[in-house]
Amino acid sequence: MTALCAMTGLNRAGFYRSRLPRQGMPVEMAVRDEMQKIALASPSYGYRRIAAELQRRNFDVNHKRVLRLMREDNLLCVRRRAFVITTDSRHALPLYPNLARDIEPTGVNQLWVADITYIRLREEFVYLSVVLDVYSRRVIGWALGRTLAGELTISALRMALASRRPSAGLVHHSDRGVQYASHDYTALLQDHEVIISMSRKGNPYDNAACESFMKTLKYDEVHRNEYRDFDDALASISQFLEVVYNQQRLHSALGYRPPAEFEKGLQ
Repeated sequence: MTALCAMTGLNRAGFYRSRLPRQGMPVEMAVRDEMQKIALASPSYGYRRIAAELQRRNFDVNHKRVLRLMREDNLLCVRRRAFVITTDSRHALPLYPNLARDIEPTGVNQLWVADITYIRLREEFVYLSVVLDVYSRRVIGWALGRTLAGELTISALRMALASRRPSAGLVHHSDRGVQYASHDYTALLQDHEVIISMSRKGNPYDNAACESFMKTLKYDEVHRNEYRDFDDALASISQFLEVVYNQQRLHSALGYRPPAEFEKGLQ
């Protein structure tokens, strides 16, 4: 080695130093540190959302760099693709055509979507009903209950109607579940001059916006917690919906802004 260094004019100590792995630059280490914090707080975030969040935190990075760093740090999330169907549409109640698939909303209170999901506690299951505004992706109504009784969905709808006070012509879309087809639920919609739309039979993709939200809820909130009881679940889910999801979580469809911030920009 001494002879080789002498032949090439290299310093022997310098040659060995060049063989050592380079330490990360301070800026890159700061990016990695912040990136890992974001990935821990929002495990369902992909590299594009994390890049957007880093940019909001004044880091000069693009999505390609973030993808490389996430791949190196094993932070790329693995998503399950399948939808879970939990709707009971075996009833003789009136059904309505799917109007939502032909609507491209240009503002809030034009198209709402609704759905129900189950949440497992230590000793029981509870059920969450939500109503979302498709244009802003904001949760505008929700209710948590111990049963799938019709009052659960009605409570969520009442919250949405009270908070938004929509004008006539709003389209409300849901699956064909008995809760949404019930007389009490459809009468409440009709009393507020809301147009009723329902998914096709056995097709959860017709309500994809709500299915996507439910997946986010499970990844970012439910699967990360073990709720002690109903009150614990209620407090935690309320915090997630009202603060984390509506106020903080970035949405690619909104230009990587949270729903509340997006709506504020419309005023």
